[in-house]
Amino acid sequence: MTISQASRLLSPEEIAVRAGHQVEFLRLPQAFDLFSSREARLRQVAHDHAMRDFLLFAADIAHAQHVALQSFPTVSLPDTAALEAAAMAGKPALPAPLWPRDPQWIAVLRKMLEGMLPAMQTQEAAGTVIRNVLQLTDQEIEQQADRLLNNIMFGLDMAAAPLIAAGLQVYWVHMVTAVQKAHGADRTAPFGRTDDATRCPCCGSLPTASISRIDADGTYRYVHCSLCSAQWHVVRIKCTHCEGTKGIHYQSLQAEEVSSAAAKKEAIEAETCDECGHYLKIVRMERNQVVEPVADDLASLTLDLLVSEAGFQRHGINLMLLFGDPEAPETDPGGGH
Repeated sequence: MTISQASRLLSPEEIAVRAGHQVEFLRLPQAFDLFSSREARLRQVAHDHAMRDFLLFAADIAHAQHVALQSFPTVSLPDTAALEAAAMAGKPALPAPLWPRDPQWIAVLRKMLEGMLPAMQTQEAAGTVIRNVLQLTDQEIEQQADRLLNNIMFGLDMAAAPLIAAGLQVYWVHMVTAVQKAHGADRTAPFGRTDDATRCPCCGSLPTASISRIDADGTYRYVHCSLCSAQWHVVRIKCTHCEGTKGIHYQSLQAEEVSSAAAKKEAIEAETCDECGHYLKIVRMERNQVVEPVADDLASLTLDLLVSEAGFQRHGINLMLLFGDPEAPETDPGGGH
């Protein structure tokens, strides 16, 4: 496989935005189908995939997340004063590294993992990792969660990380949806724009990927949060790391034997920036309506490897598959996997 690269002219999205068209800025996660849709896509892309076993394990995690989210217990949420203060300061309302986590999230995580164990009888390695996490104390789990939410690789248990991250994702999705529900008819209140457009406006986390979504007015690009799964609008041909608009290219995997003229356009591409040297993948619903940012990001690891070999650094992270040196004392807080 090779990387095909293409620059883009101004898209209809940029033209519409510049003309004053009002694009919905924020799309909050939908608890009823967020993780079930992810599970379905993971099982679909796992077919004949080199990472089949891992993708199916990720699908099992997504299933457990869906079940847990449907009956999440009551947890502490920010009050009106805290929400207003965050909005005035241009900060996320539920900041991942700073939010005082409710102990209930660990109870939900343990229940999730216990529920997964019966299906792991034929997956010895996965079952061992689950049992190891269940044997951790609450304090040890919290320490691992702190490292995950602060993007610290030093001391992070790389095998346990996806499971602990799965519990954190369910917790943050629940909080975002619960806060929104408390504000009634407004679909996104009290969340809105923050001072850092490169991170999630709800929890301040890095993105996993972006997705071009189709609606009645056209196709628009949203960036998908790695933690709470909120999606916020960022126009295309704009770097999600440095916010520059120069030197933006789209790179994808193409079979060597297929000419560029005859090749079908890939639904998954890497948007690279020559100015800052970062990239983030984009999944395109106009080319495949069932793409899902987390699932398709996992299934396109080869694209990450080739773009990284070309000298680009990822802006973002997929909490289901982390890369890094757990022995290294220092990491780049702006990096991903």
